Amino acid sequence: MNTARTDRTATAWQQLTEWLREHAPFSHASILPPAAQAEIEKAEGHLRQHVGYGFPPELVALWRLAGGVRQIDIDEYDEEGEVATGRFLPHGLLLGPAQSIRPRLAGLDHQGKDYWDGAQWAAPVGNYAEATGTGLYLSAAGLGRWSGYEGMVMEEPLYPSLAAYLEAVGRTLREGPGDLMGAEVPGIVYGCLVRDDPHSPRLDETFADWRPVH
Repeated sequence: MNTARTDRTATAWQQLTEWLREHAPFSHASILPPAAQAEIEKAEGHLRQHVGYGFPPELVALWRLAGGVRQIDIDEYDEEGEVATGRFLPHGLLLGPAQSIRPRLAGLDHQGKDYWDGAQWAAPVGNYAEATGTGLYLSAAGLGRWSGYEGMVMEEPLYPSLAAYLEAVGRTLREGPGDLMGAEVPGIVYGCLVRDDPHSPRLDETFADWRPVH
């Protein structure tokens, strides 16, 4: 195990969550408690059974701090339901152990064909908690985008590790610039960290109350 990388992951996550605690309390409240060891082992057992490998250690290190996210009810402020309180990462939601293996195992058919061609990864981030169609994969090569919408596609890694990704998220929030990680910039609305493109906003009813961090 690369303890330096797992330590970096834990430190970067703790710094991110401290920022959320101060600036985006509803997003912070959406973070689930650490995943139970039995939960991690059960999901990893499925991976080993079907594709013959286990979880990246730095992903396990992250789950020992947070087992995913949940939606906090803020209907008092967000009547249209536009704000996902747990969607504070640039690429979607932090997935828990059981959720993280579904995209990888979805590439297996009943005849034993693997549409991911044996690639060894799990999905730490997805666009939805359950029926994830795109997100970020984590493999030995690094962290990159995957999609299952039009065939099984894995892009080249964007970051060399999960730690590097979380560190970049933190730098974007603390130092900027806002577009360091893409066109959608971080902003606060109703106590939530929500990324949006000021020039082509995804938010509708709540955009008037959204304020960029930088």
